Amino acid sequence: MFKRKQNLPWVGLSLMADSHFLTATRPLFEQGEVEVLEWSFDAGWEDTIPSWASELIDFYSQRDRLLGHGVTYSLLSAEWSNRQMHWLKQFQAECSRHRYVHISEHFGWMSAGNFARSAPLPMPYTPDAVSLGRDRLQRLADAAKVPVGLENLAFAFGQKDVADQGKFITELLEPVDGFLLLDLHNLFCQIHNFQLSIPELLASYPLARVRELHLSGGSWSRTTPDSNLVRRDTHDGAVPEAVFDLLAIVLKQCTNVKAVILERLGHTLNSEPEIEQFRQDFNRIKQIVKRCG
Repeated sequence: MFKRKQNLPWVGLSLMADSHFLTATRPLFEQGEVEVLEWSFDAGWEDTIPSWASELIDFYSQRDRLLGHGVTYSLLSAEWSNRQMHWLKQFQAECSRHRYVHISEHFGWMSAGNFARSAPLPMPYTPDAVSLGRDRLQRLADAAKVPVGLENLAFAFGQKDVADQGKFITELLEPVDGFLLLDLHNLFCQIHNFQLSIPELLASYPLARVRELHLSGGSWSRTTPDSNLVRRDTHDGAVPEAVFDLLAIVLKQCTNVKAVILERLGHTLNSEPEIEQFRQDFNRIKQIVKRCG
């Protein structure tokens, strides 16, 4: 079963339904080290998931240790679409099938008109956008019947998006008493890309609403050979040292954290060194939570 004391945040994994992920994580599951599982349920609506993944979802659901994480709802798409209505119907069935502790989605939008899907993108912070987002989040909450929350984004079009995101999320969450899923690697991206201080960025978010944390790795890129390095949230590498440092800081400031989740795309775990690094990252998170949680 699970080895962690109940008064500390649970430490777990974001489930990737592929063989690379299974190979990398099997010892962690078998030893009872994975205290909570997060499942991006709408990924399972499009593809048949393997039986071992279904069994894991059922196992954690039955023990009230399953977190739901939506990807494709597109909270801030300006037009309410047939696609979103269909998504909510599937979501209601999902909530009947599995017992989720809480449900999160991404702040921002990812579909519009013929533009079917992208990485989540920010919307300008305006009264109309807040009103629209509150409506969409209320629909999600009505269907979920458990606490719902939003994850902060890594991407921003400019400094104003970064400055406004915390206030925007706060206003969206207030009517449903929702929670903030604080992604620490996304914070790291903004700290680097926009030359911000950690205290400055953290102060812009409603830290009392933080119920879940994400950690992951990413990559660096340049738009031109001479441009500055840009940090991207690609979930395909080891957790940076700076993100572990953020975890220790955030755990001391956020007193309502229930779960800490490590994310990595399964297909990137395709060598023994990468698998070993992933397991080390997971164990390092557990050590920090034990010390600071």
